[in-house]
Amino acid sequence: MAEAGKEPFQRTPDSSRLARMIRRLETQRIALEWAAAEISGLPGPVIELGLGKGRTYDHLRLLMPEREILVFDKLLHAPKDCIPPEADFFLGDFLETAGQARERIGEGAVLAHADIGSDDREKDARRVAAMAPVLDRLLRPGALVLSDREMHVARWQRVDVPNMPSNWVYYAWRVVGA
Repeated sequence: MAEAGKEPFQRTPDSSRLARMIRRLETQRIALEWAAAEISGLPGPVIELGLGKGRTYDHLRLLMPEREILVFDKLLHAPKDCIPPEADFFLGDFLETAGQARERIGEGAVLAHADIGSDDREKDARRVAAMAPVLDRLLRPGALVLSDREMHVARWQRVDVPNMPSNWVYYAWRVVGA
């Protein structure tokens, strides 16, 4: 019951956490499937920033079974069947572990997926500003970057993902130039 003089918070089925999660996951699936087709002829590994529960990592394995997928996260809390092989998992702060992967990546990764957002947009913006140039050094020309947070790197050109739902914001860039 609402307090006297206060309107109750108006919620709709589309505003629930479940509805938002569904929109987010549908958007990620569409973006990942588009990216897999776009990079199919390019050599190089894939970078997954933010393993989380392993949902997108699991989908990337299905979409690109022949690709090496290097995963970075501060914590490990994914189900056992979604934990990458030890050699492909870099546990710790990305700003510190990215250098460890540089030699393995060789000429550069062909796709980076960064699912790194939180409920704190200001903190995310600071984190992304520090991470984006480090991530850029791991990518080859022609690579794609997908992210739930906007990043600004001079050699990244915004691209539109076809059939992307308009009810969830997701970002895509192609790395141009050397």
